[in-house]
Amino acid sequence: MDAIKALGQIEEQREFDFSAQDFKYIQDFMLRETGISLSERKNSMVYGRLARRLRRTGIDNFPDYFARVESDIDERVAFINALTTNKTQFFREKHHFDYLAQTMVPQWQRQNKKRIRIWSAGCSTGEEPYTIASTLASCGLLSSGYDCKILATDLDTQVLEVAQNGTYGIEATKVIPENILRYGFIRGKGQKQELLKVKPSVRQAITFKQLNLTAHWPHKGPLDAIFCRNVMIYFEKDMQQQLIYRFWEKLGSGGILFIGHSESIGQMGNRFENLGQTMFLKP
Repeated sequence: MDAIKALGQIEEQREFDFSAQDFKYIQDFMLRETGISLSERKNSMVYGRLARRLRRTGIDNFPDYFARVESDIDERVAFINALTTNKTQFFREKHHFDYLAQTMVPQWQRQNKKRIRIWSAGCSTGEEPYTIASTLASCGLLSSGYDCKILATDLDTQVLEVAQNGTYGIEATKVIPENILRYGFIRGKGQKQELLKVKPSVRQAITFKQLNLTAHWPHKGPLDAIFCRNVMIYFEKDMQQQLIYRFWEKLGSGGILFIGHSESIGQMGNRFENLGQTMFLKP
C-alpha cells in the first residue's frame, strides 16, 4: 500500500495532467508511425520527455499538444525524437569489429573484392559507423583502390546532426584501440584539445540519412554487412521478424548480420548460419 500511495503522490506532483488515455495515444502513435512498442513501464519516461516539449511549445495540456503533433510536421519530428532512446559508444561489443577486421576484410582481400557496402541501422550519434569506418581505414580499405561505402541511418534527426558533426570528447574515445584511433581521428588543439574530430577520409566514407526502419529502404545492390544492434528490442516480435527477413533480402551471399547481445533472429534462424556472438551469415 505504501508503494501505491507513493506512486499516487508522484502522479499528483506532475506539472501536467497525464491520463491513461494520453499514454495510450502515444503508444498507438509510436507503434503506427515508427514500429516502436512502448510498454507501460515507460510511462514516467514518456511523461518526462514530453513535458519538456509542452514547456517549450507553451502548450499546457497533452490533448492540445497532440493536436499540434498531428498538424505540424516539425513538432511531429520533435515528438518522435523525444521518445527515441539513443544509447551507444565506440567499439560497443568489440568482438563484432574484431571479426570485421580479422575475418571479413582478409576474406574480401583474398577474393579481390573492391566494392564494399555496409549499413549501420540505428546509428544514433555516430559512434558505430565511425567505429566501422576507422576499422576499415586501419585495414587499408578506405584507400583509392577500394569502393567502400557505409550508410548510417537513424529515426532521430537530432542524433544524426551530432553524428554528421563527427566531434567527440576524449573520454568517449578512450575505448578505441590506439592502432585504430590514429586512423580515424584528429585531436583538437588549444581550447579544443579535449575533443577529437573524425578524419575527413573516414567521414567521407559514410552517408548519414534519416530512416524509419518500418518504411522503404533506399539501398541499391547487395550489402556485405548490416549492423542493427540493440534496435530491434524496441519493436514487437512480429515486426522484429519482418525486419530480419528484410535484412536477409538485402544481404548478398556471404553477408553478415550483426545484432545486439539481447536480441535473436527467431524463426529466421533457418536462413542464416549462426557464427556465434550474435553474428549471422547469409550463405
